[in-house]
Amino acid sequence: MAFVRSGSHSGNGYRVFFACFLIPVFIYAQQKIDRQAVIQRHTVTVTTMDTLASLSVGNGSFAFTTDVTGLQTFPAYYKKGVPLGTESEWGWHSFPNTAHYREAEALKTYELEGKKISYAVQPKEPKTSKEAADYFRINQHRLQLGNIGLEITKKDGSPAEPGDIKNIHQELDAWKGQITSRFTVEGTPVTVITYGNQEEDAIAAKISSPLVAEGRLGIRIRFPYPTGAFADEGTNFNGNEKHQSVITTHLLNGAVIRHSLDTTTYYLQATWKGPAILKERSAHYFTIMPTEGADFEFGILFSPLVKQITPSYTTTKNSSEGGWKKFWLSGGAVDFAGSTDPRAFELERRVILSQYLTKIQCAGNYPPQETGLTYNSWYGKPHLEMLWWHAAHYALWNRTDLLEKSLQWYFTAAKEAKEIARRQGFAGLRWQKMTDNTGREVPSSVGAFLIWQQPHLIYLAELVYRNKKDKKILDKYKNLIFETADFMASFPTYEQKNDRYNLGRGLIPAQECFNAETTFNPTYELAYWSWGLETAQAWRERLGMKRKKEWDLILQKLAPLPQKNGVYLATESTPDCYDADSKYTIDHPAVLAALATIPAGNHLDTAVMHKTYTLVDKIWHWEHTWGWDFPLVAMTATRLQQPSLALDALFRNIKTNTYLVNGHNYQDGRLTIYLPGNGGILSAVALMCAGYDGSKTVNPGFPKDGTWKVKWENLSPMP
Repeated sequence: MAFVRSGSHSGNGYRVFFACFLIPVFIYAQQKIDRQAVIQRHTVTVTTMDTLASLSVGNGSFAFTTDVTGLQTFPAYYKKGVPLGTESEWGWHSFPNTAHYREAEALKTYELEGKKISYAVQPKEPKTSKEAADYFRINQHRLQLGNIGLEITKKDGSPAEPGDIKNIHQELDAWKGQITSRFTVEGTPVTVITYGNQEEDAIAAKISSPLVAEGRLGIRIRFPYPTGAFADEGTNFNGNEKHQSVITTHLLNGAVIRHSLDTTTYYLQATWKGPAILKERSAHYFTIMPTEGADFEFGILFSPLVKQITPSYTTTKNSSEGGWKKFWLSGGAVDFAGSTDPRAFELERRVILSQYLTKIQCAGNYPPQETGLTYNSWYGKPHLEMLWWHAAHYALWNRTDLLEKSLQWYFTAAKEAKEIARRQGFAGLRWQKMTDNTGREVPSSVGAFLIWQQPHLIYLAELVYRNKKDKKILDKYKNLIFETADFMASFPTYEQKNDRYNLGRGLIPAQECFNAETTFNPTYELAYWSWGLETAQAWRERLGMKRKKEWDLILQKLAPLPQKNGVYLATESTPDCYDADSKYTIDHPAVLAALATIPAGNHLDTAVMHKTYTLVDKIWHWEHTWGWDFPLVAMTATRLQQPSLALDALFRNIKTNTYLVNGHNYQDGRLTIYLPGNGGILSAVALMCAGYDGSKTVNPGFPKDGTWKVKWENLSPMP
């Protein structure tokens, strides 16, 4: 297991060096950056078969993850590391609903604040309700589309095993989207160059080795069956009778294979250069074996429908190199070369690789799941409260069109969001938490009570408008914004005693360790609610409309941010949350989020927040946090004008703040990759460089002691 956190690192086949130059250091911004040089000094190098060092290619709606062979040759070996996934945004499957479960069976009615409200939860009883909830959590689930590996035969006729792969040297050149893999088998060299197509859900590779001419090296195609488990690593090759894989078309240099499972059907299209034989070895197991020459080029396309053309190796190579050059030359860039702080090179590495990973995993037309398009977490379903952490950075780095792609999903999901609000007796749109491409609400005893995803749409649309300053943006999103705000105004409960509106009871805050039935007035949600409603009013004013009185009433009388002993509480309902024996100093330190992504609002006092920050920093159980918590804390420190604390937060030595050699944020054995951490890094660094509205400090997130030389260009300030 090879982790890279900070400092120089050598071991397990990796070498990472920090660029430290002992020269006078100054702070720079908006200087021309040699982007190719910055990116290629973070070329990833792998020299051992480390299961956490898998590399990926992709285009945002499709991703393909490889082992050290450049393809997916040893999926079982990598299963518990970073799995060798092939996933798309369109590839979903459901097991047949033979028991005829209904979604309504997962609803449970709670009496909260004098109202009876139904929530889609995971009931423990009766049995039928639990089984119904489980069915709809599992179905539909994202598919592992297929495994494309090398078919390697040793001299004795046996298949090569992981231990037979020697002299490994693999590189990912993010500037080109190119993975070059070199190794030997029984002393014979093999080179594989792999690309991901940027316009199609396709990969292509070129294999060079004497083993090709010997008939001992070709391509293996296998179709796994979905597991229906929390994670699906694409290694279930049992249950052959449950699905069908059929060669439907033979071409001179290509073929089409149809894969059908239950009501889902899709196609694998292959093309190759030179003579080769496609053969069905067994059920769901095919090989393409070249018959002459030392080089073999091929392309593989996955699609829900047969397409006329399968991109060749050359086509995909050109698509990858051209597409990635265009990406890297667009939007923002940072350069920390010349910094004497030993963490500078590592931060720059995380920034570069996080841009690469979020582009291939999270830049599609739907909200991504937390493990992107590599392998399933939560059955492949996205969590809407995480969309900010996956995608807000696209606007901050001035790649706004990539943010807008996933925002289109809200128009599809609005019908279900309106029905949730109607069912619960609220106005407007109540946005789902755990969902899928269709926008269906998934039963969840935690997710059903979360509310902090509500203002995300307003925030993300606001970022789009800030960058484009186009009335068409206002017209496009206004109805979604206004109906989102209508729910936000109808959700609080009026408390006559204090003449105020409370958030809750009947919610779980972003810090998910609180009880839904007793929790009210969480600090972060109060601050975000206020900002969201005020921003929705600003949209009305930009459109020449009057402010909405119902929203202003909530803004005027929303409960204040709760305090005790001069610090902000996690929630008003837990005044003992910081006591020595408190169970509430774990999970996300969301109280600090009230001044992280949003400006001081709802009468937030920065002096009180500073004391809160100091206390949280001291007493929090950081080992029980998540990867995006550290960028969150860094953003709060930046707004508190504490740049040294911001950097310390980004480099806190905690397992969930680990960044692997491939750039992925590692959490634990269950979540070996975690893309909200990568997205969070990008948003935090944008704030630390470009600042925020009203900020007058250059590079507010970096110390002015001469240890940091910060160049950046084309970043946008945060609200």
